[in-house]
Amino acid sequence: MTRTDELHARLLGTRPTDTLWGWLGPLFIAAVGGFLRFWQLGRPDSLVFDETYYVKQGWSLIEHGVEMRVEGKNEDADKLWNAGNVDVFSNQGDMVVHPPVGKWLIGAGEWLFGPTSSFGWRFAVAALGTLSILILGRVARRIFGSTMLGCIAALLLAVEGTHFVMSRTGILDIIVSFFALAGFAALVADRDTSRATLARRVARRAPGIPLKTTPWLGVRPWRWVAGLMLGLCVSTKWSGLFFLAVFGLMTVFWDMGARRAVGSPSWLRDGLFKDGPYAALQLVGTAAVTYVVSWSGWFASSNGYHRQWNTFHPGEGIQWLPAVLRNWVKYHQDMWQFNTTLSTPHSYQSNPWGWMIQARPTSFFYQGTKDGEGSCTVESCAQAVHTVGTVSVWWAGIVALLVCAFYWAVRRDWRAGAVLAGIVAGYLPWFMYQHRTIYAFYTVAFEPWVVLAIVFCIGLVLGGPSASPERRRLAAIGVGAYLLLTIGLFAWFYPLYAGEVVPYENWLRLMWFPSWI
Repeated sequence: MTRTDELHARLLGTRPTDTLWGWLGPLFIAAVGGFLRFWQLGRPDSLVFDETYYVKQGWSLIEHGVEMRVEGKNEDADKLWNAGNVDVFSNQGDMVVHPPVGKWLIGAGEWLFGPTSSFGWRFAVAALGTLSILILGRVARRIFGSTMLGCIAALLLAVEGTHFVMSRTGILDIIVSFFALAGFAALVADRDTSRATLARRVARRAPGIPLKTTPWLGVRPWRWVAGLMLGLCVSTKWSGLFFLAVFGLMTVFWDMGARRAVGSPSWLRDGLFKDGPYAALQLVGTAAVTYVVSWSGWFASSNGYHRQWNTFHPGEGIQWLPAVLRNWVKYHQDMWQFNTTLSTPHSYQSNPWGWMIQARPTSFFYQGTKDGEGSCTVESCAQAVHTVGTVSVWWAGIVALLVCAFYWAVRRDWRAGAVLAGIVAGYLPWFMYQHRTIYAFYTVAFEPWVVLAIVFCIGLVLGGPSASPERRRLAAIGVGAYLLLTIGLFAWFYPLYAGEVVPYENWLRLMWFPSWI
């Protein structure tokens, strides 16, 4: 083994070599997951839950470049929209509480297939949900060094109920999840490429000469990609800021670990002062530029919300800023006020303490029908869309996260730390907003890392190459049974996920707990 190979193995560990299957496996599972998500995507053929806001705002962005206020009551506009009349906007800009990127994507689907097409206004989220399956499979393969574990991760995400429903509903949360996962994937790829660069450059030095400092780790294009993806995440919902902050720290810690692993005595100093500022430029700088550019429609308009605020409020705001930026800052102050104080009661609001156990999933749509309608043959029928998670994923995920916490704290396993970073960014911040009206489907933003935690544990159960054949056989049987159970639960709840019309008794059987109704 050459010195480069030795350093490469120390920095990167064992890497999978089955390149073809490393792509074909996750691609096949993503194709199956995509088929399920796109099949009957337009059902129900009406606005459901918060589609009432984002579908209209998406089309307004396509038509006007900004979100325009709806004429009259939103409920009346829903009836018009569902009937095929999209002429529901006034000539005044609307105060919306989330940045525009997610709504531009929803609007792109409406532009392709028509704003009255429920398939069209859900097209973008279904596409991103499908791509998430592929990305997660590839990330898991890279992190755990196993194509099989990568395929298991892709499969678990493909048949998880919350992710499935959110991939079929034209709202923003699956878009947040996608960009956060894409940013994480880019940083994982950057970790590998930068460490490979470090191994090569250190190996060039004459053996026996101690390192005084480690070399620069290169241009690192994957981290620029991560900055763009995380910028798009923030530009969809401000909750993306937590992913940007946590993942930014994570990538610098990885750099410190790499420098320490090759024996650099200045690993801490180099990590803080050599890697840190460049990481901030690549991630925070790129994200900031992306965020500002995402508001181009508002800057180019004359009738966006608060676009002319300075005209009616002379002497107010931050006076040293140009008028357009003063107006933009005021808009953001209003958004912040709304997002941090919203407390309007809702029958399906839930507390983050109950999200992982599926204490109060969200009903997006429910409609009862009379005998003879649809495919029902009993006294009454029901059609529903509900975000009940596949419990074998979420309940196992609780245990898996505890295992990851142990392996990171006690054994310093970087893979467990990477999993926990996604949970810290996507889940823990919501505990600061328990007073706010929030919902269990927000879990979709951090769900990929719950799946990675489970796959981490599956890897531990299967054991390494040194495990005995008997252990591996029994472990494989157990893992196979778990996967079959998860697929079976997904199939069991499928009518509830896909808005199928079923007998009322069948719907009631799917409501395992009173808190789900």
